[in-house]
Amino acid sequence: MDKSLIIFNEIANKLLADEKQNPVAEFVSSDELFDKLDLELSDEPIDEERFKAALQDLVLKTPRTATNAFFNQLFGGRNEKAVLGDLLAVMLNNSMYTYKAAGVQIGTEKVVIDEVCKIIGWNGNSGGTFSTGGSMTNFMAMIMARDSFNSSIRNKGMSHQDLMVYTSVESHYSIPKNASFSGIGRDNVRNISTTADGVLDVEELRNKINEDIQLGKNPVMVNLTAGTTVLGAFDPIEEVADLCKEHNIWLHLDGAYCGSVLFSNKYKHLIKGLELVDSFSFNAHKMIGTPLTCSLILVKDKKHLYDSFTNEASYLYQTDRDEFNLGKTSLQCGRRNDALKFWTLWKSVGTKGLETIVDKQFELADIARDYIKNNDDYTFYGIEDSISICFNYKDIPAQQLCTQLYEESKLLVGYGVFGTDEFVRFVTINAQNDKEDILNFFKTLEQFVETHMKQISINAEL
Repeated sequence: MDKSLIIFNEIANKLLADEKQNPVAEFVSSDELFDKLDLELSDEPIDEERFKAALQDLVLKTPRTATNAFFNQLFGGRNEKAVLGDLLAVMLNNSMYTYKAAGVQIGTEKVVIDEVCKIIGWNGNSGGTFSTGGSMTNFMAMIMARDSFNSSIRNKGMSHQDLMVYTSVESHYSIPKNASFSGIGRDNVRNISTTADGVLDVEELRNKINEDIQLGKNPVMVNLTAGTTVLGAFDPIEEVADLCKEHNIWLHLDGAYCGSVLFSNKYKHLIKGLELVDSFSFNAHKMIGTPLTCSLILVKDKKHLYDSFTNEASYLYQTDRDEFNLGKTSLQCGRRNDALKFWTLWKSVGTKGLETIVDKQFELADIARDYIKNNDDYTFYGIEDSISICFNYKDIPAQQLCTQLYEESKLLVGYGVFGTDEFVRFVTINAQNDKEDILNFFKTLEQFVETHMKQISINAEL
């Protein structure tokens, strides 16, 4: 182990040093991937130097998600205390399904879940679990909604149930997939249109629910989004909660992207009414900045977790107090310790520190919006109170511009579509960035266009 730790330290230090000089890794196309890197596996072991060289080359050519040039995904940055927790979780290698296997590490997960539930405003009946990502937490919410409607489905299946799910057209792509997995069916997902700001149209939702009820169908779940994938919009909770209560429909808030505004006194109004939902999920690996993956699903009444996900297994659960055997509230059996990295971060900075992390992202977003709005070469397509900054520069096709910036190893930024508009989607989710990093993004983009404008125009015409 000592030799491997030495190799780790050497490569990690080289990566950190190289990131300062080259915030974007050398571009390697998929066509040349297996020619440019030593990835081949062999029957016989290789010597230590060749192993180290191959590993180092692989690491240095990997896209760099923690630098001030990465704005491509809904995560970014590198919080050292969270990294410390994740490294220790790997070293300890506990599985979080039983107290016997995870021991005191169960405490880190329970205290994080309990504290989040308190912040939401739920009572002692609430609970939650960690999962592998937003798709999985949305799936778990859908399963609980299904089982809450009809508990016999768990044993007898889905025959002739006609269950209906409602979600915004701007919601996460996992919703129709999860409808397929859960037996509800993709065709039984109603996609509700949005306002011009990307917010779910409540009146259309009401009409669709009433239409389905008249047709003899059974509405079981409404999925709202806190931070839509493209615009970063927040669906209204309170009005939809009243509608769901009227018809006894499970209400889930998918806050995978921006649900962490929960920790901000300044921005938690964006999820006003959160305490009214039945389930809520957010990814700490997004706004909070822990390493991937760190996703939480919380429920107002934890009995739904037990009802939907418990299955007895004497070879696993060999200690008392089921509340410490977390496999009974999880979809997974073997499950890595994703709580520790969140706990180490939270423990080190406090709840006020988490608030600072969230607020910083909105501060950076305001800087970016102001820059765009004060520059005639830019067209702004975004919304206020969002960390997704949507724009175009000099009417250059967004997809073309983003692709060339990536292939020339200048910037990593993505593009998005809302309605008929396509634009660059610039995400200020890395709270370790500062004003200079945001302004440098625009400076780099503008200089790149100036030197590559001709080629971009030619490619756009093609």
